[in-house]
Amino acid sequence: MRIRSFTVRHSLLALAAGALLCSGAQAADKIKVGMLSTLSGPGASLGIDIRDGFQLALKHMNGKLGNLPAEVIVADDQQNPEAAKQTAERLLKRDKVDFMTGIVFSNVMLAVGQPVFQNRTFFISPNAGPSQYAGAQCSPYFFNVSQQNDALHEAAGQTMQDKGFKRVALIAPNYPAGKDAIAGFKRFYKGEVISETYTALNQLDYGAELSKMRASNADGVYMFLPGGLGVNFIKQFVGAGLPKDMTLYAPGFSADEDVIRAVGDSLLGTFNTSQWALDLDNAANKKFVADFQKEYGRMPSLYASHGYDAARLMDAAVRDVKGKIDDKAALRKAIEAARFESVRGAFKFNTNHFPVQDYYLRVVSKGSDGKLTNRTVGTVFKNHQDAYAKDCKMPS
Repeated sequence: MRIRSFTVRHSLLALAAGALLCSGAQAADKIKVGMLSTLSGPGASLGIDIRDGFQLALKHMNGKLGNLPAEVIVADDQQNPEAAKQTAERLLKRDKVDFMTGIVFSNVMLAVGQPVFQNRTFFISPNAGPSQYAGAQCSPYFFNVSQQNDALHEAAGQTMQDKGFKRVALIAPNYPAGKDAIAGFKRFYKGEVISETYTALNQLDYGAELSKMRASNADGVYMFLPGGLGVNFIKQFVGAGLPKDMTLYAPGFSADEDVIRAVGDSLLGTFNTSQWALDLDNAANKKFVADFQKEYGRMPSLYASHGYDAARLMDAAVRDVKGKIDDKAALRKAIEAARFESVRGAFKFNTNHFPVQDYYLRVVSKGSDGKLTNRTVGTVFKNHQDAYAKDCKMPS
């Protein structure tokens, strides 16, 4: 396995249309992957976990994808849509990669999608799952291996509905995934939403928002603030004494292992929803969790599990086509089949290339060793599919 790292340079894959359609495609001699992710700024921990999960999977596969040597070109998208688009175009035209992956934020994914799809390069998303790509703008070259943006929030909305919360305040960043988050929550929560606040994507001070929540007399708060945004919000929420008056709920990635490390005891007792958990009882997950901790000296997050599964999906697809990745139709069918062992257990794609899967309720608890971690306490949805699949007319 060869891994190269850079900031805004290098390229991935541009294959001529004739070669792409050639029925007599030859097996490749190696696989090149463009890992374009957020590796700096407030969201850096998310991209780092995706990268590290992906690289752990490659280590488990002896540095190969589908039995072919793998080269991973790592680039920082700087959490900037325009910079990410320029980097993606260089990856596609210069480095001629066979797959792209890595993007965390949906506004970045929406900027990068067009050049990737026009180049007929498959993007295996380990996180970003905008509603546009799940519905009317679905693409045969986009696959999401995590969840559609709304899904964890839908599970949270259902949970807070089931637990009888009457008045809920909502807060999320003002970007596509933030809008999807609130839409997803309200799709299943039928109580009163007394405030709906959208913040800047780089905001770290929530004093005004917390004052508004205090005055609202909410009995529950649902927050989606990824990475360092959520860390700051939770610390300020607890520091303001709000937990004595209202209960905080979050999606899995806002109360995950990376946030626990940064926030500490302030997260104890926080409920959150996820399609993956450390304690899921399957062989692939047990190996992933143990080896990630050994390799990197920390517990894996939801993002790391997505990166790991993205690599395993690529491996299975390349193996299925016997390395003949120029046969795009065959490669697409192989990706759709998703013949790999996911860390979340059973895995399958819907017709819009997003997962159909279970969603769980977790709570931040102290383990037998006294350390904080997430514990699974129930299943919210079984075989749940996103709300946008019906709008996807997948091109052939």
